[in-house]
Amino acid sequence: MSTAGRRGRRPGNPETRTAILDAAREAFAASGFRGTTIRGVASAAGVDPALVHHYFGSKDDLFVASLRLPVDPRERLAPALVGGPDGAAERLLRVFLSVWDDPANRLPLLAVVRGMFDPAGHRLLTEGFLPAVVLPIGRALGVDEPERRMPVVASQLIGLIMARYVLELEPIASMAEEEIIRVYAPTIQRYLTGDI
Repeated sequence: MSTAGRRGRRPGNPETRTAILDAAREAFAASGFRGTTIRGVASAAGVDPALVHHYFGSKDDLFVASLRLPVDPRERLAPALVGGPDGAAERLLRVFLSVWDDPANRLPLLAVVRGMFDPAGHRLLTEGFLPAVVLPIGRALGVDEPERRMPVVASQLIGLIMARYVLELEPIASMAEEEIIRVYAPTIQRYLTGDI
């Protein structure tokens, strides 16, 4: 029986969604963001590509879901992008710290960060997270040369993650949010809008 004329929610279950996410994570790790296709993920998961679109929408959305982050960084950062590049570093840091300093988010985020040190995780960061999440932030802010500036911004934030949350390096680990912002925001703002 043909399903072409059916409307409404497509059939599916949690196991199907999990199979798609597992296939996507493997595909993104093995082939990078550009080399991964919805059709390839669907084939690996044993489902129709339309079901992947139904559950996850775009390839960017599928990628972010495959990371199994406790929050969607694109949604959390959206309010910080309003207002353009001036003062953006402080706004971005406030969101960044609010997510990382939330105890409910910390362990899942640390698991993702630790996973970035194996070759597959490295590809997820460089070929997935940077083009799907980080570069669009720069474009949304309207910074010039986002392909050049945003990886530098990311390097600063990765360093902050390592020092504050992974290594718990003092005094950074125990600094109050306002102190972190005072110390880090000028450098990140220069990366966004100054000479680099």
